[in-house]
Amino acid sequence: MTQDPTPSTQPISLAIIGGGIAGLTLAAGLHLNSISKSDPRNKKFVFTLYEARPYFTEIGAGIGLGPNAQRAMHLLHPDILAAYKSCETRDQLSVEERARFFCFRVGVDDLGAGKGEGKGKAGDLIADVRSGGESSVVHRAKFLGELSRLVPVEMTRCGKRCVDVEVLEGSGVEDREGGVLVKFADGTEARHDAVVGCDGVRSVIRRAVLGEGDEAVEPVFSGKCCYRGIVGMEKARVILGEEMAMESQMYLGKGGHVLTTPMNQGQAVNVVAYHTKEDGKWEDETWIKSVTKQEMVARFAGFSQTVRDLIGVIEKPDLWAMFDHPPAKTYHQQGQLCLLGDSAHASTPHHGAAAGMAVEDALVLSKLLGSVECKEQLRGAFAAYDAARRPRSQRLVTSSRRTGRVYDFEDEVVGDDMLALREYLEHAWDWIWYADMDKHLEEAMLVCDSLKESSQPQVSAPKGLDRDLCFSAGAQEPLRLIGSVG
Repeated sequence: MTQDPTPSTQPISLAIIGGGIAGLTLAAGLHLNSISKSDPRNKKFVFTLYEARPYFTEIGAGIGLGPNAQRAMHLLHPDILAAYKSCETRDQLSVEERARFFCFRVGVDDLGAGKGEGKGKAGDLIADVRSGGESSVVHRAKFLGELSRLVPVEMTRCGKRCVDVEVLEGSGVEDREGGVLVKFADGTEARHDAVVGCDGVRSVIRRAVLGEGDEAVEPVFSGKCCYRGIVGMEKARVILGEEMAMESQMYLGKGGHVLTTPMNQGQAVNVVAYHTKEDGKWEDETWIKSVTKQEMVARFAGFSQTVRDLIGVIEKPDLWAMFDHPPAKTYHQQGQLCLLGDSAHASTPHHGAAAGMAVEDALVLSKLLGSVECKEQLRGAFAAYDAARRPRSQRLVTSSRRTGRVYDFEDEVVGDDMLALREYLEHAWDWIWYADMDKHLEEAMLVCDSLKESSQPQVSAPKGLDRDLCFSAGAQEPLRLIGSVG
């Protein structure tokens, strides 16, 4: 068995496992903030980003990053926000209209008895939800390409799929105590002082952090599936009309919903059609499978003609199963392993905020690591990150599931009551978009600083912690922000 070379000098050696949005944003933040660019004779940090694929890419089409995520990118480094802006697509309307997130509309011809304000008819506007800042969409692969330009190639290793990690006991090898041995599918190994898992919903690092047998290790099926496709703008204009094709729309109905977003600078429309799987089970080994167009269209037989026509022009549709994670008891293991992004809190996409949460994670962890002076302080940085990020990010998992049920008229409280639906939609994103990222980061740094001066085995949130950032969905009191340090 061969072994990849690892640094033998004294700087803290960090492995980032996974080169998706989470991993690349963290790596770009670390590099641009000079954690790895200081005097070569006096470095305190070096990192290597390992990506399983031969190059940086992601499956999927468009993603949107809200005001919270864009603020986090700016705080992390202005070049990261610039990378996003260079490939974003805004709704192709006036500046005043760019704050629009989605226009939510009735997507079915018959709502049955209906409640509240009445049944409504297909195409009727339910809610015009605006983000308080410019809303935009990027193509995943293009954004990753821009992010990868911010990370020096010598700090990356592609074609390195992590299959296991081993936390080592102190051995004094090369003047290093302990550390983590990263094992790859090609038979090679690399030794680092710590590992950050950005390896997605099927995370190897998550298993190592939580322990074999923990019920939260494996992702679970959410009961929702979706069909995805890209439709050329000319076709979309014919079906939806000029204005509707160039705005983000969501058509809601019983047991499903269909969303459209302009992308590629207005040259195409991303179409995603969700439906509830009746038996609530997913038994296929693969989470993506090919289906016929006829099967896809039949799923939306109760939707309006406009929606059915739009779905009907999707070529070669695939069916995607939606999985998320049960709540994890921690995002870190001492000062050696840490989880970020989907490996920590994979959620369904119904809030459109999962990528934004990963960017927030990267902001907080990057700044905390920037305050570390020696590897003994890593456990405090990881514990402070856990205290700040776990309540907020796990709230997203729970809230996103409920929002998917609301879209599909399945929520026990909202149902198909148009008044209740409008009220829910107009406020469902407030806690996400309007979080004070500056304050959130400041509070995490306070926790980290307190741990540098204390040997206490637990970390709790600083006094005055923002309740809106830390409430769990449906909770009456903030979560206790406790994470093991020892």
